[in-house]
Amino acid sequence: MSTSVPPTIKEDLNLNHIVSTQFDKAAALTKYDEGLLGQIKACNNIYTFHFPVKVGGKIRMFQGWRAEHSHHRKPLKGGLRFAAEVDENEVMALAALMTYKCALVNVPFGGSKGGVRIDTYREDDETIEAVARRFTFELAHKNFIGPGTNVPAPDMGTGEREMAWIADTYQAIHHGDLNSLACVTGKPVSQGGIHGRTEATGRGVYYGIREVCEDEDVMQKLGMQMGVAGKTISVQGFGNVGYHAARILQHEGGAKIIAIGEYNGTVYDPNGIDVDALHAHKLKTGYVQNFPGAQDLPTSGDSLEIECDILIPAALENQITLENASKVKAKIVGEAANGPTTPGAEQVLFDRGIYVVPDIYLNAGGVTVSYFEWTKNISHMRFGRMSKRFDQARDERYISLMERMSGKPLTEARRERLAEGADEIDLVRSGLENTMSDAYKEMRAAMKENDQIHDLRTAAYVVSISKVATTYNQMGIFP
Repeated sequence: MSTSVPPTIKEDLNLNHIVSTQFDKAAALTKYDEGLLGQIKACNNIYTFHFPVKVGGKIRMFQGWRAEHSHHRKPLKGGLRFAAEVDENEVMALAALMTYKCALVNVPFGGSKGGVRIDTYREDDETIEAVARRFTFELAHKNFIGPGTNVPAPDMGTGEREMAWIADTYQAIHHGDLNSLACVTGKPVSQGGIHGRTEATGRGVYYGIREVCEDEDVMQKLGMQMGVAGKTISVQGFGNVGYHAARILQHEGGAKIIAIGEYNGTVYDPNGIDVDALHAHKLKTGYVQNFPGAQDLPTSGDSLEIECDILIPAALENQITLENASKVKAKIVGEAANGPTTPGAEQVLFDRGIYVVPDIYLNAGGVTVSYFEWTKNISHMRFGRMSKRFDQARDERYISLMERMSGKPLTEARRERLAEGADEIDLVRSGLENTMSDAYKEMRAAMKENDQIHDLRTAAYVVSISKVATTYNQMGIFP
């Protein structure tokens, strides 16, 4: 039985407060000591600094942060955000989410996050590179970066390019460290990255949504048919996460993408949007608007109010609030972004029977594949290198046996496809798929074991808290 949260004129939109509230709600349903819960909740360190960068003959000052939320596992892991509005509270909140996210999907990292206040839309590449390299130097100076201490990754405003600059700068400082490439993940494949990292968060969204759509109890409660195929979907945000989530849901899941919102507007077509064609259109024009066959809607928020089966907010935090939660017309909200739904709005969605798939689960694909990349860098071996030919030879023996038993030989092309060994990207996708499936089952099991857990987010936090608490207890810190 739910307790409604009365709408208020002013809602708390501070992400750090929101994450703390979500943690407290779940912690109250556990039996752990208050001191231990306080240790799990607290942000251990926050490094705030101003640093100079000389560009074009002028010296400019920038501000940056790196938060270390939990040291229960090493190294700490979390993205690096370059954004004009980033601040200390946001970085601390995102670091906490990383702790809970890693624990939920069984990735053995502590949570961290970084940010630099810079408007990447207004700065040239020379300035962005100088900031990324100087930021790395500052982190290295304080021991806030390293393969065994703290490992950044891409986030809003950063990508493969910035991660390559970070790795190069770290290697210049630690030129004798054989594991130096593991100081950061999300690098280009040619510089120690891993196949499948760019699409990882979006692919994780697909696997998570698929788990929900194959949950018979949930689908029956929502009055929906099983499976992703045929589901209508609206996506807010057409950056890396939104694009890959929409593309994979369409091509591999058979879903119909009917709306996509960007910061300056939404495109809508009830008959379905060709995601790849829209992506090409955006690369060419810089916008999603004026896409042939689609209707232009004036705001990004319009994508949140489209009538659809599944709504995927994949942009910024605080997008679904008390102001618009009553206008959401989806049956499932899948949080591909961090913190897109406020607590008050989530209660409204819950009271309306809308199933919310939380960010600390659905957004975990990126850190999962980052873990694979870090492992690859530490082991100095490409995934599949040791096993591909062995697996291929074994499969060929099985195929030959089946041909002899059936008396029906296969064509050479068919034989090659069946006996093809797994490449790195196949193994990465398989590992991510298994990770997302296992985590969903754990959350659902927690809900069935405790009748006080009514929503998937609380279940996710309870599972995460339990895992972090177990680690602390095993360390002997809290006997």
